[in-house]
Amino acid sequence: MQEKVNEEGIRLDNYLTKTLDVSRSSVTKMIKNKEVLVNGHPVKAGYLTKIGDEITINHAPESTDVVPEKMDLDIVYEDDDVLVVNKANGVVVHPAPGHYHDTLVNGLLYHCSLSTNNGDFRPGIVHRIDADTTGLLMIAKNNKAHDFLAKQLAEKTTHRKYIALVWGVIKNDTGLIDAPIGRSLTDRKKMAINPQGKEAITHFKVLKRFKEATLIELTLETGRTHQIRVHMDYIGHPVVNDPVYGKRKLIDDSGQCLHAKELGFIHPSTHKYIEFDSPLPEKFINIMKHFE
Repeated sequence: MQEKVNEEGIRLDNYLTKTLDVSRSSVTKMIKNKEVLVNGHPVKAGYLTKIGDEITINHAPESTDVVPEKMDLDIVYEDDDVLVVNKANGVVVHPAPGHYHDTLVNGLLYHCSLSTNNGDFRPGIVHRIDADTTGLLMIAKNNKAHDFLAKQLAEKTTHRKYIALVWGVIKNDTGLIDAPIGRSLTDRKKMAINPQGKEAITHFKVLKRFKEATLIELTLETGRTHQIRVHMDYIGHPVVNDPVYGKRKLIDDSGQCLHAKELGFIHPSTHKYIEFDSPLPEKFINIMKHFE
């Protein structure tokens, strides 16, 4: 696996833990075993990244090939350049060391060809959502389309709207959360509000109030890891059924009530705006019924 660094001054172990979405101990072991090279040379876990660094990971080479696997995909739209898929609950978006199979990428590779300019483990992936978050993702089928879509994300011109069920009754009809997010200082597997973190801005609007919960609509100005989950927990209204943030009782093991409902972007070839909508999944609706 090869990865180009796009963040400056981050410890290598922290960078890989976040990028690969694996445990810190797994990353530490790989670095110690010299399975991680930066610009062709082994380095220590505390190495500070530089933009443009080339990271090569030679972990378990006999099993790192990302193989196509037949999978039921909920394809909302497809043409020669892009594919929009409605991701199911529990599906990891892309492989990482220790998890090479049963990811969305495995299924996509079985279905079609994908862009190759985002590393060996993330072909076609322009943006991602958590394994237990459902909803819409745009996939690039060639490198030209990938660059075009990635630029829109960077320039914040894509349209992405989420629906979440959160604990507690939110009094204000609308709200804005502006709080920087970074890696948690006490639990490296989690993100947290961190003054040294990156800018993170979330807008929300109340759709419906229940006795113990609120259904809200959210749009993001930034795209930080776990942004909605961290921000809603920060204001005292964590996402219902979130197994990581909020420390509230779980309704079941189906993951947090967070759904990427709307997705819109300029098409890379036609240059026309297209937009898609995804209904709330059955599991989300069933949990919401607990509060009615």
